[in-house]
Amino acid sequence: MLRSLSIANYALIQSLEMKPSQFLNMITGETGAGKSIMLGAVGLLLGNRADTKALLNPDKKCVVEGNFGIGSYGLEDFFKNEDLDFDPECIIRREISPNGKSRAFINDTPVKLETLKDLGKALMDIHSQHDNLQLGEGEYQLDLVDAFSKSHQEKASYLSTFRSFQSAKKAFEKLSQEALEMKKEADFNRFQLEELSEVRLQEGEQADLESEQEILENAEDIKSKILEVLSQMEDEQFGALKLLALANQGVQQLSKYAHRFETYGERFQSVLIELKDIAASLEEEDGQIEVDFAKLEAVRMRLSKIYHLQKKHGLDTVEALIALENELADKVFLVENLDEELEKLKKAKEAAEKELTEKGKALSEKRKSAFHPFASQLAKLLHQLGMENAQVEFSHQQVSPTKTGMDQIDILFSANKGVKPQALKQVASGGEFSRLIFAIKYIMADKMALPTLIFDEIDTGVSGEIALQMVRMMQDIAKQHQVICISHLPQVAAKGDQHYFVFKDNSSDKTISKIKLLEGEERILEIAKMIAGANPSVNAFESARELLGS
Repeated sequence: MLRSLSIANYALIQSLEMKPSQFLNMITGETGAGKSIMLGAVGLLLGNRADTKALLNPDKKCVVEGNFGIGSYGLEDFFKNEDLDFDPECIIRREISPNGKSRAFINDTPVKLETLKDLGKALMDIHSQHDNLQLGEGEYQLDLVDAFSKSHQEKASYLSTFRSFQSAKKAFEKLSQEALEMKKEADFNRFQLEELSEVRLQEGEQADLESEQEILENAEDIKSKILEVLSQMEDEQFGALKLLALANQGVQQLSKYAHRFETYGERFQSVLIELKDIAASLEEEDGQIEVDFAKLEAVRMRLSKIYHLQKKHGLDTVEALIALENELADKVFLVENLDEELEKLKKAKEAAEKELTEKGKALSEKRKSAFHPFASQLAKLLHQLGMENAQVEFSHQQVSPTKTGMDQIDILFSANKGVKPQALKQVASGGEFSRLIFAIKYIMADKMALPTLIFDEIDTGVSGEIALQMVRMMQDIAKQHQVICISHLPQVAAKGDQHYFVFKDNSSDKTISKIKLLEGEERILEIAKMIAGANPSVNAFESARELLGS
């Protein structure tokens, strides 16, 4: 429930604070004093959009903060899923800067408006004129029936199945569309695949072929140069190895004269070994290299095919060509097995549709079972609220599955005897809508876990005994839920556990709205004014005391 509310620099409100009772709270005041402005500020805490035009002082930021007690409302999972710290005392804050930037906080952690809206739905239910419009909408009526029939489990199961059906349907339709395109391209893809498959490409072969081509193209020159180098190294009289062997003997002799020359001997020996190894390797290379024009032509033709395929497909490597070949193979395979895959997806879609229909029928039966008791209870409450001839019925039509189910319903209503009930949007007047909404809220209070209910002039169009009956019902709701009621009727305002008065203060340069908690004689005076005007008579005071029970 709402433990405290503070508003700063919003519309006509410079600074306002209130700590409502956990039971029934009344807010009164003259028209235009700022009662609905307070609701606008509360709406900011519930995720409504902000506007810089709402700033009283355009140079300062607006801050609206609410302290909510949420310890017993099972919201731990919500906080965990949103990665927020849970605390039984939850503080929600909205800030609107002069530059138009709006920020939202839950327990001092910045959050998105969507998160605030989701939390707000679990904390407050605000009646407004918008509810009167909503009441005529089919989806809103379905939500009411689902709450009354406690069909949340069936609805959740249906929605899960609906999403599975949508996924299966989308997969089938996507492949069906793709099949048309793939069949058009099938012959061309098959031709390209055969062209690539015939070449039998191997990863890494291009580099090997290009290296082999270099050797074969220069084989004669390479062999000639190797022979020349070997001759220079191995000549019996003037070869490098012969001369170095003689030099090596001299270096080895030096080590006999002094130990410091031993390292030179070791180094010279290493050089000689390396040169001999080079000579042996060159001889091996010479033996392997052939002047083979036929092989050279084969290598050139192989590379020519590779280069042609790369140019044709706009690719740079053999590996990319192999990847393309695999991709084409998958496409060709898919086309060749397309009918089988389509049939598989079609069966999956049909199975999901069958399950969806079964879940939809189960949800429909649960909903239909609530029609009569809901209508009877609602009609009974309307009778108590002065609509003795009120009739309530439900019309139902089965429709194709949507995310809300397979039901199209209408709450049918008639306020007059002998008049056939019709859809709400066609027959209910403003005062009748108010009483309908109130009766529905009364019923729903036992079905939905809403800590705080706010009624904005729900008593419009009623008076006398009907108003008293309405406020008694509010008191009944307030036993389990915190209720805040903005009212213009003295007999309603007098029954609150707390009474707040909203008024305009014109003492400064700019008119501002203020609120104060009325107690004792102040409350008696306000009720008397509501009865008889600005200058209440003695009788008005007596009536006020009687209403207050004092």
